[in-house]
Amino acid sequence: MKSNILLISVMLCSCLASAAVAADMPSPQEALASLVDGNARFVAGESAHPHLTIDRVLETGKDGQRPFATIIGCSDSRVPIELVMDQGLGDLFIIRVAGNVCSTDEIGSIEYGVDHLNTPLMVVLGHTHCGACTAVATHAEVHGSIPALVAPIGNAVAEVLDTQPGLEGDALVEAVVEENVWQSVESLLKRSPDTLRHIEEGSLMVVGAVYDIETGVVEWLGEHPQQSEILMAMADGSTLAETATSRD
Repeated sequence: MKSNILLISVMLCSCLASAAVAADMPSPQEALASLVDGNARFVAGESAHPHLTIDRVLETGKDGQRPFATIIGCSDSRVPIELVMDQGLGDLFIIRVAGNVCSTDEIGSIEYGVDHLNTPLMVVLGHTHCGACTAVATHAEVHGSIPALVAPIGNAVAEVLDTQPGLEGDALVEAVVEENVWQSVESLLKRSPDTLRHIEEGSLMVVGAVYDIETGVVEWLGEHPQQSEILMAMADGSTLAETATSRD
C-alpha cells in the first residue's frame, strides 16, 4: 500500500511539474514569432546573440533546459540553427540529420522535445542546395549507410515528378527540398500519436520552413497543407497508405 501511495505521489508531482513548465511556455504563435524575428535580425546583421554567457551555462546546468521550440534540420555545416534563428543556450531543442528526414530515431527525439520538454513549436527545416536531396534527385551513387538514410527522400522526388513532370536540374532539386520538408512533417504526423495529441489540444504547432544558404533568409511554409485531413484520417485509424496525400 505504501509503495502504491509513493508511486502515485511521484507521478502526481511529475505531472504537476510538467504542467507548470507548460504553463510558463509561450504560445505556439509566440514561439514562431520569436524565430521569425530572430532570423530577421540575423539577416539584417543585427543579431542579439541572447543567452550565450557563462551565467546562462550555469543557469541551465542547475535548473535544466526549457527550450521553446523543437527543430529538426539538416546536418549541413552551413545551417547552424541557433545562429540563423539568433537564439542561445537552452532556447532550442535541435535534431540534425542529413536531409532532415523523419525516421524512427528522429521522431523519437522530436517526441522528447514535444512531450517531455513541452515545446509549443516544432519546425522541420530544410535548406536550399541540400546535398542529400540532390543525391537522391540526381540518382548519385552513394555508399555505406547513406542509401538507407536518404531513402525517405525518394518519396519527395516521386511526388515532385508526378506533379511536375519534366522538371530537372536546380529546379528539380529545389522542388524536392520543399517537398521533402512536407514528407518529413507527414511522417511525423502519421507516426507520432503524442504529436497529434498536442496539436489537437492546441498546445503545439508543427510548421515547415526552408533556409536559403545564399541569403540567410528562412522561408516559413506554415502548417502542412493537408494537416486537417491527416489528423482526421489518423483519428479514424487509417493506415499510412490510406492517408497518403499529394500537393497540387
